[in-house]
Amino acid sequence: MLYSLDARFCRHFELSSQREWLLTNGIGGFAMGTVSGANMRRYHAHLVAAVHPPADRVNLLANVEVTVQGDGNPIGLSCNQYAGAVHPEGYHFLESFEATEQAVTWRYRAGGMALEKLLAMRPGQNAVTMRYRNIGERPIGLVLRPLVLHRGYHENFRSDEGYPAAITFPKHLTVIEHADVPLILHHEGAQRFPAAGWYYRFEYTREVERGLDGREDLYCPCELRYELMPGEQAVLDASVERKLVPLEIVPGARATSLGGMLSEAASVFFVATKQRTTIIAGYPWFTDWGRDTMIALPGLCLHTGRVADARKIILDFAGQMKQGLIPNRFVESGEEPEYNTVDATLWFANAIYKTLEAEWHEAFARKALTALRDTVDWHLRGTLYGIGVDPADGLLRQGEPGVQLTWMDAKVGDWVVTPRHGKPVEINGLWINALRVAEWLAKKLGEDASVFAVAAEKAESNFDAAFWRELVGHYLDTADPDDASLRPNQLIAMALPFGPAKGPNAVAALQKITRELLTPHGLRTLSPSEPAYRGRYRGPLPDLDAAYHQGTVWPWLLGPYVTALVKLTGDRAEAKRILKPARDWLIEDGIGGIAEVYDGDEPRKPGGCPWQAWSVAEVLRAWVEDVGGK
Repeated sequence: MLYSLDARFCRHFELSSQREWLLTNGIGGFAMGTVSGANMRRYHAHLVAAVHPPADRVNLLANVEVTVQGDGNPIGLSCNQYAGAVHPEGYHFLESFEATEQAVTWRYRAGGMALEKLLAMRPGQNAVTMRYRNIGERPIGLVLRPLVLHRGYHENFRSDEGYPAAITFPKHLTVIEHADVPLILHHEGAQRFPAAGWYYRFEYTREVERGLDGREDLYCPCELRYELMPGEQAVLDASVERKLVPLEIVPGARATSLGGMLSEAASVFFVATKQRTTIIAGYPWFTDWGRDTMIALPGLCLHTGRVADARKIILDFAGQMKQGLIPNRFVESGEEPEYNTVDATLWFANAIYKTLEAEWHEAFARKALTALRDTVDWHLRGTLYGIGVDPADGLLRQGEPGVQLTWMDAKVGDWVVTPRHGKPVEINGLWINALRVAEWLAKKLGEDASVFAVAAEKAESNFDAAFWRELVGHYLDTADPDDASLRPNQLIAMALPFGPAKGPNAVAALQKITRELLTPHGLRTLSPSEPAYRGRYRGPLPDLDAAYHQGTVWPWLLGPYVTALVKLTGDRAEAKRILKPARDWLIEDGIGGIAEVYDGDEPRKPGGCPWQAWSVAEVLRAWVEDVGGK
C-alpha cells in the first residue's frame, strides 16, 4: 500500500513529528521514525538490529545528518529535537513523504536544489539502505554524517570515552564495533573524512511524556561527501555484516479495498528465524507473546494466504508447552520462557480450530490433538498459578497473589490493577470452547472424545448460573468472587465458535455493551458509569498502566463485538458500518498500522504501540468472516 503526505502536512512540525513510519526485515529488526525526520522516541532509528533473531534488539544507527550545498550556504535537511529547540529544521523543505511496505521516501526542495531520500530494509538481514538522489536540475554537494550508537532498544545512550571499542576504515567501508556487535557502513563513491565527534542532548519527547528518560547522545564516526549531478545518486548501506543480499524495491501500489489494506498491514508482524516462526505483538516495544499471537493468528494468517505459517506457529508454541500451558512470552534473553497466563493456551485451542477449519491437514491435526489432550488433562487436575477446574461446576478458576493472568494484565509495582482472580467470564468461555474444539477434533480423527464432551457439558450447564445477573442486565466479569463491573470480556464468550453465552441473555448483554462500551475506535474496557473509569490514556507509565484496562478503548475488541453482533442479530449492515472507518485508522497514528489503544473519552487520541498485531488482525478477521468483505 502506498501512503502519501503532501508539503502542507510535512511542514507542520507538530503533525509530522507525531506521525510515524515503520519498516521491518522479517527477523525481528526494524527501522522507525517520523515524517519530519526527527526521532521522538528511543525506539526511532534507521537500524534496530535483532542480533539474536527475533529478540535482543540493538539500536545501531539512530539517524543520518544531511546537508546540501549549491551556489549559496549549506542547507541542513535533517531534523532533530533538542531540549527546547529543533535543529536543523529540515522539515521546512519537505515537498512530500511516501511510505510503502518496503521503503519510505522524502522529497526536499531547497535553494533551487531537489533531493530524494529513500530508506529501505533488506529482507532477512539486519541491514538498511539509504539512497540519496538528485531529482533537480542543478548539481548538489551532499554531506552525510551518520549518527551511531550501540544500546539495547529499551535503553538510552550517553557519551562515553570508551565508545566505540574499535573503529576501522577499510576501502569503501567504515566499521564501528562495540560490545561484540559490528555496525558496518558501506559507502562506495564517497569522499570520507574522519570527522569523529559527539552530538549531545537529543530529546525524545514521546519518552518524556511517558515519564521516562528522554535524553540521548549520539556519535558521528565520519563525514561522507558526494557531488551529485542531476539524476545521480549516493547509496549508503548500514548493516551488521559485510555481505548484503540484493535489494529490489518494487513501486508501491494503492490498495483500494479495506481488506487489501488490512492484509498488507498484517505483513510487518511476521517473523521467521531458525528458532521459530512467530508473530510480533506490536511495534516498537513488544516481542512475541503467546496470547497476542494466538488471538492475532486467524486474522493475520488465515485471511492472507499464510495457512502453512499458522500451522508452523502453533506447533512451535506447542513445542514450548509446560504443564499444559504455552508460553506467555518468549523472554528477550535467557532460555526459559514465561508461562504466567491463563488464556494464551485457550486461545491456542481456538487458533487450532480456525486453522483446521480453513484447511484440513491431518498430520497437523494429530499433533494438535496431542497438545490439546495434554492441556485439558493439566487443567482438569490443576496446573501453574492456581489454574484449574472447580470440580463442583466444571468451570475454570485462576489466580495467584501478585500475578495477573488474563489479558487485562496491567501491574504498577506490586499493585495488580485488574487481578480478576476467581472465574473470569471470557476464560470460561474460552475453556468451554477449547473443550468443544478438542471434542470436534477427536471425533474428526476417529478417537475417543468422551472426556472432552463430559467436561464441556458440565461447564456449559453451569455457565449462566455462575455469570448471568438479571438485575444488572449483563454477565459478571468474574464469578467466585463476583464482580459485576461492566466490561467487554463477556463478548468473547459470545463470539467464540463454541461460545456458551447465547440466547436472550447474550442479546440483552450485547445491547448494554453497545450503549456503554462501544466507541468509533473499539470497545471501552470499563463502563463510564463505573467509579474506577478513566477516560484518558495519558501521562507517565504508572498512570498509563492504571488506565490501561479501566476505560481505555481497544480496537481489537471490535473483532469479538462484530462477531457477536452478527451471530446474535444477523445485522451485517451494522457490522460493516462499524468496521469501515478502519481505513482511516491506518493513517492516523502509525502509517499502515492500527494503534494499540485509544482514549475512552473524546477526542480519543491513539496511544500505546502505533502498530498492534491483534488490532489489525481482529478487524481483518471480522471484516472477512462476519461482514463478507474480501
